[in-house]
Amino acid sequence: MTSATSALFDRALVEEATKKSGLVWVRGPGGPARPLWHVWHEGAMCLVGDGPGEQPLPGLADGGPAEVTVRSKDKGGRLVSWAATVVELPSGSEEWDAAVAVLKGKRLNAPDGEAMTERWARECRVLRLEPTGATAPLPEGSLAEPPLPTPVTTRHPAPAGLPRLLAGRRKRR
Repeated sequence: MTSATSALFDRALVEEATKKSGLVWVRGPGGPARPLWHVWHEGAMCLVGDGPGEQPLPGLADGGPAEVTVRSKDKGGRLVSWAATVVELPSGSEEWDAAVAVLKGKRLNAPDGEAMTERWARECRVLRLEPTGATAPLPEGSLAEPPLPTPVTTRHPAPAGLPRLLAGRRKRR
């Protein structure tokens, strides 16, 4: 396969895999990879976040690099990892309006419904991750990492009676 054919194949793989996956893992420079919801719009991946009630986008700065890992929608396994350049869309611009129109349709459980676009304009960032054309080879082994620390997790064991309680509910139905 020639390098031109390989580049076209990589570009098609990045686009199709990212379009079909509802969740991707994005790593900014020096930070951990985070799962983020997104949309594919006009040749790039668009994200909204860094505001109240939205996903965090740490380490993603305008003009900076990012690495996107796309998983299979069916099996959940890694399909492709690709390099991107982060572009922050200015609120109210044509690009911002077009990206937000697509993001709005994919945003689930928004606390403010139709008013979310005004909130995004005031309090959030809308980012466009443009593929650079570089893809990373698939890793040989597992890249599993421990979960990021958060105040909403617990390390306490389940109460001893919980399995019986849950099993009892299933039998009654």
